[in-house]
Amino acid sequence: MLESYIVRIYRGEKDSPRNLVGIVEEVGLEEKRAFTNMDELWTILNPVRRRDVTDKEKTRHRKY
Repeated sequence: MLESYIVRIYRGEKDSPRNLVGIVEEVGLEEKRAFTNMDELWTILNPVRRRDVTDKEKTRHRKY
């Protein structure tokens, strides 16, 4: 499934483009995630990594 995101970049440095500050929202969800650099943004947007984290969170919160 293809996910859609809204990426809001509030601050970036011209001489250092990897230094970004902003928020990512997944369309259809109310959750917002902040990032402070390009690596954090990629971690949020990377669907494989995100799926792994989501699966781990579901397992951790599973009721028995």
